[in-house]
Amino acid sequence: MSDLGSDFDDEDQGPYLGEYEGERNEKDERHGHGKATLPNEDIYEGLYEHGKRHGQGVYKFKNGARYTGEYKHNKKHGSGTFIYPDGSRYEGNWVDDQRHGYGLYTYPNGDIYEGEWQSHKRHGQGEYTYKETGSKYVGTWVEGKRDGAGELKHNNHRYQGLWVDDQTQGKGKYVFDIGCEQHGQYVPIEQNQVGDNEEEDAQPVMIPKWKAGEITAISQRNPAAEQLAEQRKAQEKDEDENEDNAEKEVENNEKTEVEQETPTIDEKSAEGRHVQCTH
Repeated sequence: MSDLGSDFDDEDQGPYLGEYEGERNEKDERHGHGKATLPNEDIYEGLYEHGKRHGQGVYKFKNGARYTGEYKHNKKHGSGTFIYPDGSRYEGNWVDDQRHGYGLYTYPNGDIYEGEWQSHKRHGQGEYTYKETGSKYVGTWVEGKRDGAGELKHNNHRYQGLWVDDQTQGKGKYVFDIGCEQHGQYVPIEQNQVGDNEEEDAQPVMIPKWKAGEITAISQRNPAAEQLAEQRKAQEKDEDENEDNAEKEVENNEKTEVEQETPTIDEKSAEGRHVQCTH
């Protein structure tokens, strides 16, 4: 994924802002529709507000990239399409100059991702289609990686399960078009990975290995949902235990404070003797 092609920022470039043809306001600021050839030879044509790109516009980069869409205070913000120098293309929502919200990204190799984004990364629910094989992943993403419940669809079968840090992990099942499904789980196995340099020591890496279980007729059972429910239940149990422990700790602290404020038997006797002496 390419992020090449950052807009020229007028605020950081001193007094010379390139050549401009267009509307201005009473303060002689760029305001309204205009076209600017910037000092770095990028070209912007569109709307300005108080000297900043604001509203609909087209920004052509010297390196061949192009953005067509909405701006807010000099930053890509709203709906827009970005064509990158490597031929990849993003169509969707932007926030503060970053892909954020819902969008479709077409990669140089023809792969396509359509779904949610956050801070330039695939994040949330989304669908990734691999052009070479036709396989498709539909599920949860976290900071650019498959993470959570998902389904990987192939030509004649599909896998339903959980992903962690872009790898299959835990319970799942393979569903086959012939009318059956195989249950099982992916277990992390440590393997040595040889580096590019033969002199380098092999580095251990964790590889998920499928541990097959029973084969049954196709059912509505969802191992990923079951495992997530178990995890939530265990988390809730831990939270309840932590809450109980916290309450007990508060009770013990309060009890300790009361005991410290209450005189001991010897102190009471001393007080009694003191009172007797005063009569």
